[in-house]
Amino acid sequence: MELKLKNPLVFFDLETTGINLAKDRIVEISYLKVYPNGKEESKTKRINPEMHIPEESTAIHGITDEDVKDAPTFKQIARSLATQLEGCDIAGFNSSRFDVPMLSEEFLRADVDFDFSKRKFIDVQIIFHKKEQRTLEAAYKFYCDKTLTDAHSAEADTRATYEVLKSQLDRYSDLKNDVDFLSKEFGAFNKNVDFAGRIVLNDKGVEVFNFGKHKGKSVLEVLEKEPGYYGWMMDGEFPLNTKQMLTKIKLKAFNG
Repeated sequence: MELKLKNPLVFFDLETTGINLAKDRIVEISYLKVYPNGKEESKTKRINPEMHIPEESTAIHGITDEDVKDAPTFKQIARSLATQLEGCDIAGFNSSRFDVPMLSEEFLRADVDFDFSKRKFIDVQIIFHKKEQRTLEAAYKFYCDKTLTDAHSAEADTRATYEVLKSQLDRYSDLKNDVDFLSKEFGAFNKNVDFAGRIVLNDKGVEVFNFGKHKGKSVLEVLEKEPGYYGWMMDGEFPLNTKQMLTKIKLKAFNG
């Protein structure tokens, strides 16, 4: 089934030095941009992370320090990438838990103001897990009857994710071929205030901490009673996006 789109939909996948949002960096990004008229554009780019790629990460994606030594840094490609994503909705496989938060961190580190709040997000893995409980390789085999021979290559994973979503729409009659529906019903950011989920909205729409000793408590109430907690988080190894949203909450209260 072909996708019914109002805006271009960008499927993307990252290969990185690791999974720590605060410390690790992107070494490869691949995206497939699908337009409402069905036109497709794809691009894969190696990126110099400006740090050593751990051997355990190389064992997964096959990318070494030597492979990226002459590649541009993320800061060098950030503005052109942001231009490519402008006006687009975003899709991926496990993207809500890792790829989108990591990409957000890289944009922040590069001082590129890319507003993710204007995007709709589809995580094909969430659809898959709610329906079948499998991995991307198994999803590709199950839905498309194909073998993902180049798994953990950003380009192969991106293309497979696109094909899986189309096959999911063919298979499940209760899935609407509509980005708004897929984003709302199978999105993971609906209650997240930050991408990492350190701050979420409770049932009353109030921002609360989602970790540690203040889990479930109102962010504003904690900051009022324990002012030092803000400084502790800002100095700690939290994602930049988390710190950004924490500051917005604090400033909103101050200006209100």
